[in-house]
Amino acid sequence: MKFYSFLAGVLLACTTAVHAAEPAADGGRKILRVAFTTAETGFDPAQLSDLYSRTVTPHIFEALYRYDHLARPVKIRPLTAAGMPEVSPDYRVWTVKLQPGIYFADDPAFKGKKRELVAQDYVYAFQRIADPANRSQVWGGVETFKIEGLADYRREVVAQKKRFDYDHVIPGLRALDRYTIRFTLRDPSPRFIENLTASDLLGAMAREVVEFYGDKIAEHPVGTGPFRLKQWRRSSLIVLERSPDFREMHYDAEPAADDAEGQAILARLKGRRIPMVDEVRISIIEEEQPRWLAFLNGQIDMLAGQYGSMPGSFINVAMPNGHVAPNLARKGIQAARQVNADIAIAYFNMEDPVVGGYTPEKVALRRAISLSMDTEREIRVIRKGQAIPAQSQIAPNTSGYDPNFKSEAGDYDPARARALLDMYGYVDRDGDGWRELPDGKPLVLVYATQPSQINRQFDELWRKNLEAIGIRTTFQTGQWPEQLKLARAGKLQIWMLGSSADVPDGQSALARLHGPQSGSQNLARFKLPAFDAIYDRLLVLPDGPERDELFRQAKILSIAYMPYKPLVHRISTDMWQPWVTGFRRPLFWQEWWHLVDVDPAMRAKAGIKVD
Repeated sequence: MKFYSFLAGVLLACTTAVHAAEPAADGGRKILRVAFTTAETGFDPAQLSDLYSRTVTPHIFEALYRYDHLARPVKIRPLTAAGMPEVSPDYRVWTVKLQPGIYFADDPAFKGKKRELVAQDYVYAFQRIADPANRSQVWGGVETFKIEGLADYRREVVAQKKRFDYDHVIPGLRALDRYTIRFTLRDPSPRFIENLTASDLLGAMAREVVEFYGDKIAEHPVGTGPFRLKQWRRSSLIVLERSPDFREMHYDAEPAADDAEGQAILARLKGRRIPMVDEVRISIIEEEQPRWLAFLNGQIDMLAGQYGSMPGSFINVAMPNGHVAPNLARKGIQAARQVNADIAIAYFNMEDPVVGGYTPEKVALRRAISLSMDTEREIRVIRKGQAIPAQSQIAPNTSGYDPNFKSEAGDYDPARARALLDMYGYVDRDGDGWRELPDGKPLVLVYATQPSQINRQFDELWRKNLEAIGIRTTFQTGQWPEQLKLARAGKLQIWMLGSSADVPDGQSALARLHGPQSGSQNLARFKLPAFDAIYDRLLVLPDGPERDELFRQAKILSIAYMPYKPLVHRISTDMWQPWVTGFRRPLFWQEWWHLVDVDPAMRAKAGIKVD
């Protein structure tokens, strides 16, 4: 996925964004205030893929299943489903019953009537992902579910240039009755239930809402979840409020018996009605220093979650030697650290005439660039020790990840990089100190980046790394959402970004190399039949030694061709104010704002003024 010199003006803007009018502490509204490091793009699940928007949507929409928030290792539990699915012996037919009596948040689209959740609302959510008119960036992933007839009908719609008919019957995607949905898959899928936890993308949607708002649907998310959208100022402020139509649901979880932290959270919150807060205010604060100062001043309650944890620039101030600094501890500020189920990567556009291609000299160029990357310096200097080197595409805490796996992807060896370039004809022909392409044309890389302080540090390290092996770099600067659009259109040559696992299965990381997902999950547009065959086989195999071996083969192919340079797996340090209770960083899911509590009286006692 998921950062001033003119500090005073920025901080003023940030504090304006994060302050909220609250009643007195006694009986006042509980408002949780958090910050995003990057702007959202919208709230239509069918048309988004960025982490920040996908953090908001699962608090509004609900999938059939969810992850137990405290269980480690993870457990999947029903959310709107009435129980666990009925599964055929060959893992091809999955039948799910819904709980009756679940309702969407009230909305003008319902014309004053209460709208109950029904099985067809999930059918519709899948259909919207498949509808070519929506240009869903996650269609490539949903296509790999191999729902009988869904991809076939999409191809028919594209070929005949007709509108997607939402009344067309998809054999593998059927609402059998008001509360029963059946998925029929072309191939066995032992882990299909993991796909049914995706509240951010596949939460139930009411067709009449989408038709009511038309092309403004991204501004009007209406779901069955604990919150609804109250206010939205693009790239500045998002406000969610407790949905008055949310059903009665109480805090429950199943942490392991020896999980002291999880057991303590459960003991404190078990049985509490959720959501426990009345409102969530999300401010967009891109730069690290204003975000850190906003937290110190109590203007935001948490630096936490995949979208906005503790800024790396201040980690040594906040957590010297891995412990909360004494001045912060005296205030009751708490913290926790963990290696994330994520990865930072740099991708190479495989269709680009300079860095793309599958011939030996093109592969050699990408591998040389990879070997020139001083990842240890990146971790030490820029990330302030908050990462570990990545050896492959697979994220920690997911299947396929092996902490003992070591590869060239984790090597820093500029001498070997220079030798590779020399061997394949990338040499300095005119004596100006810079290498040329094998055909004699200039070799200049174009690296996409964002206009922030932290990115400027990454850019400088990138430039120095490549200068050391005789390669020039120019920078293409733009805001993150715009860069993402260009990346999906195949218009960036090289870009660094992060990706977070959203399921326990490591195969989700390999979608970045799956040919049919080029332009969506596969930003590099990597297309290799041998890799695709492994990917398809991984989908149908149950967990076990054979599948582990295929993961190993997939990792070796990805390293050999190097369409992506795996950089690091990030370590997150989350910090929260003493008036926030119940926080625990999720491993794969984004929704947790409804599972924490805020004490306005404690906040007021600490002298935090709200206006």
